[in-house]
Order: sequence, then C-alpha cells, then structure tokens
Amino acid sequence: MSAGAVLILGARSDIARACARRFARAGHPVMLAARGGADTLQADADDLTARHGVKASCHDYDTLEINGIDSFLDSLDELPAVALCAVGAMGDQAESQRDPQAAALVIRANMEGPALTLGALAERFAARGSGTLIGISSVGGERGRASNYVYGAAKAGFTAWLSGLRNRLNGTGVRVITVLPGFVATRMTEGMDLSPRLTAQPEEVAEAIHRALQRGRDVVWVRPIWRLIMAVIRALPEPLFKRTRL
Repeated sequence: MSAGAVLILGARSDIARACARRFARAGHPVMLAARGGADTLQADADDLTARHGVKASCHDYDTLEINGIDSFLDSLDELPAVALCAVGAMGDQAESQRDPQAAALVIRANMEGPALTLGALAERFAARGSGTLIGISSVGGERGRASNYVYGAAKAGFTAWLSGLRNRLNGTGVRVITVLPGFVATRMTEGMDLSPRLTAQPEEVAEAIHRALQRGRDVVWVRPIWRLIMAVIRALPEPLFKRTRL
C-alpha cells in the first residue's frame, strides 16, 4: 500500500489520535479534522511531523454542519487516499429519554453527520476510481438495549450505511471498512466499570485498522470475543431479550 494521505475526521478523540500516530509511523501524510481546526489540533500535527517526518495538516470540520460538507472537502489540499471517521458521542441515555434535543444530538453526531460525510467522500473516491473509507461504528448497534438504545440506534444506522456503501461501491476501486471496537479505554468511557478482557486500548484499535487495510478486511472486530458476545445477544428471542437489562 502506498503511503497516501489519510484524512481523520473527529481527530481529537483518543482513538483518532492513536490512528493518526499509527498512520504517520507508516509514512502517511495525515490530515486532522475537527471543530476548531488548527486551534485545537496544531499541537498534535506538530508532534506527528516531529516524530515521524510526515506532513500533518489541520482542518476545521463540524460533523453537525451537514450543509458545509462539500465546502469542507473542497478546502482540502488534496483528496485523501484514506478517510477515517472517528466521530462519535456517547450521550446520556436518561437525558436522551427526557430531552428530544439531546437525543437528536446523539443521533446526528453518530449517524447523520458521519454517514453523509463519508457518502460525499464516496462519490469523489468513486469518480477517481480508488480510495478507502473507514467508519468506526460500535457493537452497541448490533441490538437495541435499554442502557444505550439512542446511541445504539444511531450506530446501527451508521453500520447499515457503511454496509450499503460497501455493496454499492464494489467493483469501483473504493473499499469500505466497518470497525467495531467494543469497549475502549478512552475519555468517553472514563469512570465506567469495564472488564479488562473486553476493553481495548486506543493503540490496539489503531493497529487493527491499519492491519485491515493491509489484509483487505471489510468488517473489523477489534477483539474477536465481541463477535461471539453479540451473536448470542442477537440470537436471544425477543420475549426473553426484553426482560434483560444489558
């Protein structure tokens, strides 16, 4: 794989930072995109350049501003070889149940914005005849659960979007990779009581993504145990499942 530029959307997250370091270590120029642009990302860009000798640029990107997607993409110096979407917001289930605006924000941040941005990139990649789109979704989207069904529903939609893109773009030279990390030790999960066996580190997610590019994987379960866990949860009959509290 040639070291083409990698665009990272949501570049301030712990997973995104780990991915940026992994791609930079492999020699890829990195384009960091998040709200605030250089004001919030310049230190990371400077560090990537100093450590790995690659070009690292900063870009202002707000996943909620869907009317600005095309202008954002037009502002990039080049169309990247790889686009990785690490945008996401856990939200609070209880708040989302009380407040439709809070629920809408979770849905837009996890599904609408990421899906439409990767959809716009898909059109440009397909016109060029090459490129890889990577979306970080969640095992939470495998089945709606009482503890996080607003977040889970949004991620389920994002997973379905990525699957549809992959199906539509087959044969065009454009790859679509879905990443399902399971629990990850990040600021978003800080304070949660997580099993070490089920919890990956951001660097582990980054390595799994980089490896998937090399091996041609379509769907990446960062820790394979999650594939089994979610298969069991999906298989539970609805009369039984609705009595669980997962």
